[in-house]
Amino acid sequence: MSVDYPVPAGFLERETEVKKSRFIARVVPVASRHEAKQWLARAHADHPDARHICWAYQIGRPGAAAEAAMNDDGEPSGTAGKPILGVIQHKDMGNVLVMVIRYFGGVKLGAGGLVRAYAGAAESVLSEVDRVVQKPVETARVIMDFADEQPLRHWCEGREALIENVEYDATVKVTLEMPRDRIEELKEFCEARGLEMDTQSNPEEVME
Repeated sequence: MSVDYPVPAGFLERETEVKKSRFIARVVPVASRHEAKQWLARAHADHPDARHICWAYQIGRPGAAAEAAMNDDGEPSGTAGKPILGVIQHKDMGNVLVMVIRYFGGVKLGAGGLVRAYAGAAESVLSEVDRVVQKPVETARVIMDFADEQPLRHWCEGREALIENVEYDATVKVTLEMPRDRIEELKEFCEARGLEMDTQSNPEEVME
């Protein structure tokens, strides 16, 4: 069974208005909590005067997400983050962060009104964002001499292979993450240079 799943193709922003309150919804692809925090920091920098910046994200395969989180940012509990996450889950999309920036218009919406407003804002942006299907990835560990590190880095360029970690000791141990269909190429590279390699599948992770 395929483990590929759709993710947002990129950043998109849409604005709605409910009883004079502005709701600016942003969607962006994220693959980790750290990336989500970076985008949230950007939203706060872009809108320092906003009353609330509520959000939700889902990382991993829809229906079996490795991680999900939400935040009401001062709105009554359950009226912002939860409806945003609900729309994300309904859209069957992974690796996605939705932020809704609210400028209060002076009219209170009530709990039900807030739920509808935040869900509507999330819907407005998720219904329009383009989707791409990402490939499952695999983690590989390569052990080599110091002289082989630069050739490996050169090999990674243009092959969607990311160097996640490098350990220097008597040898160099490099941890890579790459699309699964690139693994055979890496094995051939390692065999040609006499490098030691092992792999570990990550079926719920994706890379662009």
